[in-house]
Amino acid sequence: MHAGVITPTTPSVRSGSVGNWLGRVRIAVAALTLGIGLSGCGAVNRVPTLEERAKSSWSEVQNQYQRRADLIPNLVETVKGYAQQEKDVLVGVTEARAKASSVKVDASTVSDPQKFKEFQDAQNQLSGALGRLLVTVERYPDIKSNQNFLALQSQLEGTENRIAVARRDYIAAVQDYNTEVRTIPGRWIAAIFYPDAKPMETFTATPNAERPPNVKF
Repeated sequence: MHAGVITPTTPSVRSGSVGNWLGRVRIAVAALTLGIGLSGCGAVNRVPTLEERAKSSWSEVQNQYQRRADLIPNLVETVKGYAQQEKDVLVGVTEARAKASSVKVDASTVSDPQKFKEFQDAQNQLSGALGRLLVTVERYPDIKSNQNFLALQSQLEGTENRIAVARRDYIAAVQDYNTEVRTIPGRWIAAIFYPDAKPMETFTATPNAERPPNVKF
């Protein structure tokens, strides 16, 4: 008696599938429209632009820390010539430099909290060891009149200033980049066009970080 009744099951399934497909199409079209609209004002390029600026600033930080590391062997050798009895201090600086140099860093370090902390801790330990060495030098007036020390004074002091400037610039660049990828519309743009974009790590404050250490010999 009900043989002529056609159930709506199959059409409903097809209708649902078509509806899902149309939904995906609308999302894709909306994303494409958003991208085209934003590209005209440069918004799409802002995320990679800020990222490259932050990475460039990070490279400068690395360069300046390496410059300091390169100066330390000459500094240690000069002190050793006048104060061999300060073996513990000299060894401390040498070991801290070796540890800092052994920390491998690259562009990915800025997005890895553990690696970034390892790098910062090693550099802070080297700064502390270097500071103790410079305090020790004050006990030996003859060292401060040595021509090598006069040259090292200028180079080391200049390097510490460059480190401070490089860190400041890096912190500012990372702040701009992190703000962009964490706020709208930058967060949307990053999700659509740059899914690998991650917030970057930055330096934390250390004692007397507002000024370079005193390197007057």
